[in-house]
Amino acid sequence: MTGLTATDRWLPYRRPKPGAPVRLFCLCYAGGGASVFRGWADALPGSVEVCAVQLPGRETRFGEPAYTEMGPLVEALAEALGRHLDRPFAFFGHSMGALVAFELCRRLQRDECGQPLCLLASGCGAPPVRSARSAIHALPAAEFSQELRRLNGTPAGVLDDRELMELVLPRLRADFRLCETYEYLPGPPLACPIVALGGLGDDTVSRADLDAWHEQTTGRFRARLLPGDHFFLHSSGCLLLEAIARDLAELHPAPVQRHGPVWYGGSRQPRPELEGTSAREGCL
Repeated sequence: MTGLTATDRWLPYRRPKPGAPVRLFCLCYAGGGASVFRGWADALPGSVEVCAVQLPGRETRFGEPAYTEMGPLVEALAEALGRHLDRPFAFFGHSMGALVAFELCRRLQRDECGQPLCLLASGCGAPPVRSARSAIHALPAAEFSQELRRLNGTPAGVLDDRELMELVLPRLRADFRLCETYEYLPGPPLACPIVALGGLGDDTVSRADLDAWHEQTTGRFRARLLPGDHFFLHSSGCLLLEAIARDLAELHPAPVQRHGPVWYGGSRQPRPELEGTSAREGCL
């Protein structure tokens, strides 16, 4: 986009809040763009500045080549977001976005560039134990589209429009290749807390996959289950945003709007409608 700085390209919908004590960086699922999070700034407390990350190859960056490997993408993100880590921050990522956010947290910790208040890993099992499934990124167009329809993450109107699919297929293939070729390398666990979020009806991410995130942090951990399938961030958006607000309020001493206790094991019990089945402490 002509006239925009490099940072603007990565954070095209950012509305700066100089008085907000916390920045929340949001990374989308495969094929998705930053517009998924455009309503979050109004829905979350004013003490949270929402920074929806726009990856190359989609929406406002449609003309740029999409990344197909995790390493180069994480390095580019670390450089682009570095100057925005000057106040307490957190990461939310859904599915592919959770993997990217996790590796970005590892990169920041390794290079002593700061630790987030929290990693909110949504719709994604822990990297070492992610549920195995056949790779689809190299399938012929018809078979690839059929798999996309089965996963229920791409609107039917897009899948049924041949010309539109010709435009978006390269981006989708790139995202799936990034996820399907990603290899977890053992390393020191994160020092920041992790919240693993899943859908009660998600048959691609099991409860055990979510619980395994516990091994990736020396800090506090909890697992939340919300109504919905793999894309519960749409169907249960209000509950998800309320849960995020509560977690950030617990982790930062600023006067953030609170809705009750957050970390399981506290003096009070969490609200069951935000927990799905239960909470415990420490993909696509």
